[in-house]
Amino acid sequence: MFLNELTISAVHRGLQKKEFSVQELVKSCLAEIKKENKRLNVFVSVFEKSALARAKEADKKIASRSAVGPLFGIPLAIKDNILIRDLPCAAGSKILKNYQATYDAAVIEKLKTAGAIFLGKTNLDEFAMGGSTEFSVFGPTKNPLNPAYVAGGSSGGSAAAVAADMCLGALGSDTGGSIRQPASFCGLVGLKPSYGCVSRYGLIAMASSLDQIGVLTKNVEDAAILFQAIRGKDNRDATSLEVEGGNLAEIKLKNVKIGLPKEYFVAGLDPKIKKTIEQLIKKLEEEGAKVKKTSLPYTKYALACYYIIMPAEVSTNLARYDGIKYGFSESKARNLLDVYLRSRSRGFGSEVKRRIILGTYLLSAGYYDAYYLQAQKVRALIRKDFTDVFAKEKFDCLLTPTSPVLPWKLGEKINDPLSMYLADVYTVSANLAGLPALSLPVGEIGDFSVGGQIIGDYFQENKILQIGKMIEKLF
Repeated sequence: MFLNELTISAVHRGLQKKEFSVQELVKSCLAEIKKENKRLNVFVSVFEKSALARAKEADKKIASRSAVGPLFGIPLAIKDNILIRDLPCAAGSKILKNYQATYDAAVIEKLKTAGAIFLGKTNLDEFAMGGSTEFSVFGPTKNPLNPAYVAGGSSGGSAAAVAADMCLGALGSDTGGSIRQPASFCGLVGLKPSYGCVSRYGLIAMASSLDQIGVLTKNVEDAAILFQAIRGKDNRDATSLEVEGGNLAEIKLKNVKIGLPKEYFVAGLDPKIKKTIEQLIKKLEEEGAKVKKTSLPYTKYALACYYIIMPAEVSTNLARYDGIKYGFSESKARNLLDVYLRSRSRGFGSEVKRRIILGTYLLSAGYYDAYYLQAQKVRALIRKDFTDVFAKEKFDCLLTPTSPVLPWKLGEKINDPLSMYLADVYTVSANLAGLPALSLPVGEIGDFSVGGQIIGDYFQENKILQIGKMIEKLF
């Protein structure tokens, strides 16, 4: 096995025992990037020089017998909507062409302190708007499991980087499933933390009440390590909270009560995926887990609710890109208004413009009350569904498929946005409610793995990670 194919925990043990150096590890990842990136289109920028320099410094520290943490010297990939000071950040958009970040995101500060090494920035749907990483000014990212298919989105580049062994772990962002769906498509573990559990400072905003930074890794243990490093309150993000980290002590499946929301097992779910999840349920029951059907009645409104709230917030957040302050600007303009119109028209891609137009319409006079306000009321009911289920039925978690479909071929849905939106049907509820959710591989169909989604109660990341760890052992 090559060093770049190891897990974070395995590398940490190897570095402690001095079985290899950080420089050897980083060079192994960089070699894989050079070999595969042109074919898969994963990284939009690679920081080879700075990564090797940090690796050299890390080796000096290890040689001096200094104690190092679990992420020290670990090569990571960062989604290109998370800021790293003095480095490019385009968010997959022409309008942020040549933009360089002037500060570090809060999660980057934490990872730098932990000694992690950043290999580069990964591709994404423009401003994280999409479910396939095809809506990017840098072109589509291909699925390492089968390059004829999509890697999922919008964190498809981060997922593909981990799946192709170009790095040991990656950061992504999740607004409606953008970590969990590509994790499912690429055979990885993906964690979307509770809203407020991880600071959004330095994340280029899409929909501020839904966005959350999370992690993509090769196994559940690595997800726990990376999550513990980035969590916590940040005074620069008023929505962030300090929550007890708890412990990751092992739990037994026979002590776990799992809910199966019937709304996630209806028409539209691929029969092969349904069968795979049913096989998982059978295994869980054989291990002694208490599995019980339940209901989240307002789930049927979640997708419609999401596609009202999200574009409304997109419209507001993207109003700042005017072609004046930074990024792309249309110079051949007659006046200031013309600069705005031409810069935004040429700088934004089709999917972004579609959502801005929809969101502006929804917030306009006469429609705000009919659509946006109503959607917020439905959102409260969706949140109450989850609160009631956890409080009254005492479930440790809910289990669902991550996606109703397997990866589709590149280009297959790019001209059918509604069809692509429907692929979010199982992931958007956790964002609307602000709950933690974990996707992990629970079976295989052809070239691809099937993702199972574990949804937990508020700030119960450690619990769902431990349940995920137990499920991982079954495979």
